[in-house]
Amino acid sequence: MLQSLHVKNLALMEETEVEFGPGLNILTGETGAGKSLLIGSVNLALGGKFEKEMLRKGAESALVELIFAEDNPKIRELLLQMELEPQEDGTLIISRKMQVGKSTCRINGETVTAKQVKELAEVLIDIHGQHEHQSLLHKKNHMEILDGYCGEGFLFASEEVEQLYRQCRELRRELEAETMDEAAKAKEQALAEFEWQEIEQAKLVVGEDEELEQRYRLMVNGKRIMEGLTESYQHTGGDFESGASGALSRALRALRGVSMYDDRLGELEGQLAEIDNLLSDYNRDLSEYMEDCEFDGEDFTQVEERLNTLNHLKGKYGNTLQEVIRYGEERHQLLEKLTDYDAYMEKLKCKLDESEQLLLDACKRLSDIRSRNAAILAEQLKGALKQLNFAAVEFEIEVRPEQTVTARGYDEVEFLISTNPGESVMPLSQVASGGELSRVMLAIKTVLAERDVIGTLIFDEIDAGISGRTAWKVSEQLDTVARSTQVLCITHLPQIAAMADRHFVIEKSSTEDNTITDIRPIEGEESLGELARLLGSDTLTEAALSNAREMRSQALIHKKVK
Repeated sequence: MLQSLHVKNLALMEETEVEFGPGLNILTGETGAGKSLLIGSVNLALGGKFEKEMLRKGAESALVELIFAEDNPKIRELLLQMELEPQEDGTLIISRKMQVGKSTCRINGETVTAKQVKELAEVLIDIHGQHEHQSLLHKKNHMEILDGYCGEGFLFASEEVEQLYRQCRELRRELEAETMDEAAKAKEQALAEFEWQEIEQAKLVVGEDEELEQRYRLMVNGKRIMEGLTESYQHTGGDFESGASGALSRALRALRGVSMYDDRLGELEGQLAEIDNLLSDYNRDLSEYMEDCEFDGEDFTQVEERLNTLNHLKGKYGNTLQEVIRYGEERHQLLEKLTDYDAYMEKLKCKLDESEQLLLDACKRLSDIRSRNAAILAEQLKGALKQLNFAAVEFEIEVRPEQTVTARGYDEVEFLISTNPGESVMPLSQVASGGELSRVMLAIKTVLAERDVIGTLIFDEIDAGISGRTAWKVSEQLDTVARSTQVLCITHLPQIAAMADRHFVIEKSSTEDNTITDIRPIEGEESLGELARLLGSDTLTEAALSNAREMRSQALIHKKVK
């Protein structure tokens, strides 16, 4: 349920906060007072498009904030999926701050994307705009309505159809791309065989190039390395008398001659002996390394040629040996395919045939679900329409399988209606007037709202094209819906306004340099005065007020009976 709406610096609204309640919330006002701003501000908070012209003159930013009170488990689950923490008391705050070229959306204080807000809005609120009933004139929207009614089992079947449809589409594209004449096939086969053989003959090993490059660097710099090693060896142990080993041995002998006189000298002797051992180990390792570094011209040539081969292949087929090997495998697979091309094409066609049959089977299951739900929905809509003063209405939803298969199946859905006894049902677009379309849309919204357990319904002038007794029926139906779902309704009809559980008036006031639209609650005599205005009275005469009281009394009787 929508608890409150806070709007700041949006169009003619300077700053307005209004608190709604459960049941039927009616909003009325003079033409041009800004009633559509209510729908516009709610839409903006829920991710609608913001235009710079919507910003109040002189303001740098606008703000819309909606506070909901919800205990719907779906909403809690959706919040957790978005990694948002639900409030303990069920309060849900959606706000949007808008500036030219920038806007920030928040849910419970956490910054979110407009897409996330729209996802959440789908289970929070349903808004019926002024001209939305005109969408019933287009058959494609009939399928949207029916599919929205079908429930979770339908979603699973629909996803299966969409997945199989994409699979078939990809197979058709592959089949079309693979079709080639003999000359093209022979050319492609020759190229694939050459490239595969070139890679296969190289017998590549991943990491081989890095190892060879290291060996190559050592060989190229072999002379310089050997000179450095030789000089180091001479200084440390090659020339024993003048090298470090000889000097260290002499120092160790001298220290051993006096170490028995002091324990500390013994410690120094141990340290020097350790250094002597380390230097001996170093000289031995250095000598072995120098033996291994003997230059082999033939080995150098082999390494150089192998590196050239590897770099040549990497230059043609990939940046790394792994990529080259993978490319070779792909060419080998292509070669196998082209070698037995007819069998490959036949296998691909069989796979497509199997997928198309699976798709048709899935479409049949989807169509069956639509047909079963169409009968149920049609009966429910028929009942709702009778409550809206369609005394002898017949309503059917026709689900017709078509030859063309799409990602949504092969059905075409159309709403059929008859509003006069004895007449056959006809397409809705051919027989329904504007007022009748409004009532059909109201019936659809109420039935879907009951099934989806949407907390709030907003109707912007659902009363278009109706009056008299029909207006009373619409009013009674709105009251019935409002007993289980919060309803906000903008209206010009006194019959609907009289049924209000809460009544709000939208007013516009002007000074020399400022115009402001405001929304405020009214009740008692003030509400009766607004009803009198809606009844067409320019002045609040006693007769007009008496008429308004009678209308309000009639609405209260309906509420008590219900």
